[in-house]
Amino acid sequence: MSTATAAPSQLDQLKKFTTVVADTGDFESMKQFQPQDATTNPSLILQASQKAEYRPLVDRALAEHKHSVLAGDALVDSVIDRILILFGQEILKIVPGRVSTEVDARLSFDAEATVVKARKLIADYEAGGTPRERILIKIASTWEGIEAAKVLQKDGINCNLTLLFSLVQAVACAEGGIKLISPFVGRIYDWYKKSTGLEYTGAADPGVQSVVGIYNYYKKFGHTTEVMGASFRNTSQIIELAGCDLLTISPGLLEQLAASTEVLVPKLDAALARGLELERVPCDEKSFRRLLNDDAMATEKTAEGIRAFAKDINKLEAMIREAMA
Repeated sequence: MSTATAAPSQLDQLKKFTTVVADTGDFESMKQFQPQDATTNPSLILQASQKAEYRPLVDRALAEHKHSVLAGDALVDSVIDRILILFGQEILKIVPGRVSTEVDARLSFDAEATVVKARKLIADYEAGGTPRERILIKIASTWEGIEAAKVLQKDGINCNLTLLFSLVQAVACAEGGIKLISPFVGRIYDWYKKSTGLEYTGAADPGVQSVVGIYNYYKKFGHTTEVMGASFRNTSQIIELAGCDLLTISPGLLEQLAASTEVLVPKLDAALARGLELERVPCDEKSFRRLLNDDAMATEKTAEGIRAFAKDINKLEAMIREAMA
């Protein structure tokens, strides 16, 4: 007597040709969906740290600083760094690959300070027994952020350039030898939907088109920087980017993919991309700033994202100060 084999879920199908990354600070979600990597950001850490199940990590960071010689802002800063490390270490007990830990968004226009902060985070991870190969330092895709990442990559510190909304940002990262970029599909979609009043689906989605363009450019010109689509609003966007190097997906959308057994096929193809006729994008500082400025969406969304992450860092600082008081 034969038994029917259950059809694979869309999530299982996706994992065959794209590395799936969990976009969350929730450990239970990671255990449930078994992603290869995980990403966090200040907003996700703030949300998680306010939940009872994750409070012990915050309390541990505070306890470790009880007799610190630091004071004031320096003490708060050190506690937050420790919270980021503790979350990252717990995540790495669940995922077999890498975790992305974000540099303070308020340093997005200070290359030197970004390098200092990233080196400290890596040193803290290594002091706890975590090899740097399992860490990606997340940095905003400003000119200064990319310059900082170039320095860090030469130190063997792999970076994830986030808040990326344009081809010129992506090209600057690739030419700088950056390990990975995170183009934000959903936020691009949000901007165009708001500005035009139109609804976009499938391959017509401007966020999808942006990542397809970046992916094709990288493969055409032999860039090794990894492309990780991020910030999804629906599973349609994910399905259209099947075949991308990596996709970082929120728990809600992972659950929808896991619940569906519709056939999913790769849409992006490196071999096809290499045969495309594409022009190179100039990427010196003047060209970068001009081309980014000419792209209203990318300019606005990069600035908005930095402000939002900075706001949540401020909230996290306030929470720490209250706890220490």
